[in-house]
Formats: sequence, structure tokens, C-alpha cells
Amino acid sequence: MALPKDYDSVMGRSNDIMKTALGLDYNDYESGTIAFDYEALMKSTGYTLEEVARIQSETAVGNTPLIELRNISKLARKYAKPGYGARIFAKDEAANASGSFKARRAACAVAHAKKLGYKGVMAATSGNYGAAVASQAAMQGLKCIIVQECYDSKGIGQPEIVEKARKCEAYGAEVIQLTVGPELFYTFLSVLEDTGYFNASLYSPFGIAGVETLGYEIATQCREIAGKDPDMVVCTNAGGGMMTGTARGLIKAGAVNTTLVAASIDLSGLSMASDVAFNKKSCTTGHTGFGVPYATDPDHSDVPRSAARPLRYMDRYVTVKQGDVMYMTEALANLEGIERGPAGNTALAAAFSLAQELPEDAILVISETEYTGAGKHVQPQLDFARDNGIDIHFGDPDNEDKPGVNVVLPKDPSYIHAIDADLDHFRQSLIKKSCQKFGVTEPNEADLKFLAEETKTDVDFVKRTLGL
Repeated sequence: MALPKDYDSVMGRSNDIMKTALGLDYNDYESGTIAFDYEALMKSTGYTLEEVARIQSETAVGNTPLIELRNISKLARKYAKPGYGARIFAKDEAANASGSFKARRAACAVAHAKKLGYKGVMAATSGNYGAAVASQAAMQGLKCIIVQECYDSKGIGQPEIVEKARKCEAYGAEVIQLTVGPELFYTFLSVLEDTGYFNASLYSPFGIAGVETLGYEIATQCREIAGKDPDMVVCTNAGGGMMTGTARGLIKAGAVNTTLVAASIDLSGLSMASDVAFNKKSCTTGHTGFGVPYATDPDHSDVPRSAARPLRYMDRYVTVKQGDVMYMTEALANLEGIERGPAGNTALAAAFSLAQELPEDAILVISETEYTGAGKHVQPQLDFARDNGIDIHFGDPDNEDKPGVNVVLPKDPSYIHAIDADLDHFRQSLIKKSCQKFGVTEPNEADLKFLAEETKTDVDFVKRTLGL
């Protein structure tokens, strides 16, 4: 008998669909309350870091260059006090097959799907991950479907997302394009159920294990080039996978004293689920509309328990303005001769400011670059913003920027500032949301320890947050 395909019925079967599509039973890691065994979930991939690196090496992924941005470092020193201005390096993830760090996540997931005998793979994404999964599926001889949130209700698509759809199709994938709204995961689950394909989720342990090699490489390359571990690594933050995987890789390499900074574009005030706001965003990822909700509630993803849990690892969370990112994208091209897409340059904009806090002999690494192209280039993005009534001018981004109203390019580099978000507020939000979600008013010892680990704090912090 055919199963009902209405929204509530499909969403109600999500756990069963995921069990079939991932080969994992998330119940195996649950305690019955707030806590679950995160490390056991990560080990469930069955792959060591060395095995993941081998898998990636077979499909043109990993071992990307670590490039010193000497001219941008010099520019940062002009605005720093004497003796300050760290050496800025960029991990050039555009060198991966498909052009972004997402290839690391996809390589592990798609190889596992091939190993288990799945005929195809699926991913729900409007971003670089779709291209990465499609690329890896082509290499592994698997079919691929990408479900993409692409258009507003008028059928107008973000140029960056439209380009990514073309990239997916170039690799042979079928792309299902949707309007903004709740149908994304419903459609994804429904098609996943119908096809029996593997869920190459961004948030599975396979995806996060794939990013661990990135952090490991950053540590080893820094030691080779500079004779020391990086003092600071800045990760563009959206769904949290970059921060989580990079941090875990650094830890596995023994770089335990590196400061880990998450950076997002400040798009506060724009609702990511709003049809009106959809095309008023200057960048489609790496912004607070994803970064904050996924940090404070990581399990509202397409798997029962997300393996991307960034608050476990981040030491700081900073925001930059839209115009800062556009400016630094141009600066990277003009000063370093490297043209890369805007998502990784969110971290670069933050790093330009943060480098001025560190001494000249400090090493600051931006964890990624990404490919660029017509829709992802600065100029079509700004043209698209103008077409949507967004005012673009040079000025003071910190005081003039209004997401959805304007894009303020800094008058000069001194106006680029990484602004610290209240990380403790995010930690408190995660703790409270976790208790509310599971209906717990008095968490047990295991829950308290888990929440402390989730927020990189201690049990006393958790108790104070809950008034215990």
C-alpha cells in the first residue's frame, strides 16, 4: 500500500526515512533525555582520519595549498599599532574538485554510499555542497539529485544560487528547484523515500569527518611553513560544519592552543524564511541567518542529531558587514592576484580586523577559499542588489549598514571591523532550548555534563543559566 505523501505524514516519517537513507539508527546514541553520545556518533562512520584522507586523495580532494597573503598582511599592519598585524594565510580550498571545502564532506559521504551499494545520492542545499556531491557522485558512478531552495514566489532566483544549479547539472545531477519556504525538507524527504538514495547530508558524521582533514592539514602545513601551530583560525560560519570539522582536525593534530573564531555576515533583521527577504541578501551563506540558529539549535537540520555542533569548539564569534566582505573580495583579487568567491571572504574580512589585534609574528589562518564565477562574483551580486532596490554606497558600514536596505562599502580599510557577538548569550540559548525541547526542568548529571560540552563551558555555567 502506498504511503501518504502529505506534508505531516512525510515529516512524521522523517526518522525512519533517515535510518534507511543513512544506514544509521540515531536511537543507538540517545540517552532518553537531553544528552546523547556525540563521540560515538562520530565514530560510527567507521573511518579513521587517515582513511578519510585516503578516500579524498582518490577523488582530487584535500592537500590544498596554504597561501600567505603577504600584501593583505602588510595592509593590515598599516592600521595596527607598532609591532602588531599577524601574518595572514588562506587555505585555498578552491583547489578541491568542485571548488570548495564542501568537497571534503561530499567525498567521505559519497564514497560510503558507494561502499554500501546505494544507486544514488541526494543533498538538500542551495550552496556549494550540491556541486560537491554532484562532482563526487560523477567520480563514483552514482546518480545524484540536488534539492535546492532557489527562487522567491515571483520566480526570481539569486544569481549565486542559479549558477550553482548550473554547476550541479554540469556534473550530471538532477536539480529540483524550489521557492523559499518549508517545502525544502519535505520535498527532500519525499524524494529520498521514493528513490531509496543515500542522504549525503551536510550534517551527518560522514560530512563532518570529511572536514577534519582540513584542520589537520592547517596544523601540519603551518608547522612546515612557520615552525609553529596557528595562533588563530577563522572559519566562515553558517551551518557550523566548517567550525566543527576544522576544530576537530586541529585537535587531532595536537594544535590545542589555537584560538578558533567563527565569522558571519551580519544580516540581523532579515528572516531567512521570508519570501520578501530572500533576494535582499547580498550573500546566500555565511551569514547570521544560518550561523546563529544553527549554533544555538544544531539539531534543526535534515538529520535527527547534527554532527555539526560549533559551540563545542568556538572561542569567539564575530560578525562583519556585507560591504566589508565585498571590499575584501576585491582586495584579495587586486592585492594578491587571487580571485575567489565571497563566502570564504567573510572569514577574510574578519581576519583583516583580527590580525591587527595580534603581534606581527602570530599566524592567522583563514580556513577556506571558494571558487568564483558569474553569479558568485561581486559585480553581479551588487547589480542584483540594485535591481532589488538596495542602496549601495561607500561609507561607514558599522554605523550605516541596514540589511535589506543597503550595502555600505567601507570608505577605506580602517572601517573594516570584526565585531564580537555575545558568545555566552548563544551558549545560554542552546542550554535553554535543549531543556525546552526535551521537556526537562531538572537535568540529570549526564545532561549537565553534556550541555557543558555542547557550550565549551562547565557544569556551573549550565546550572547558573538554568537557575539551579
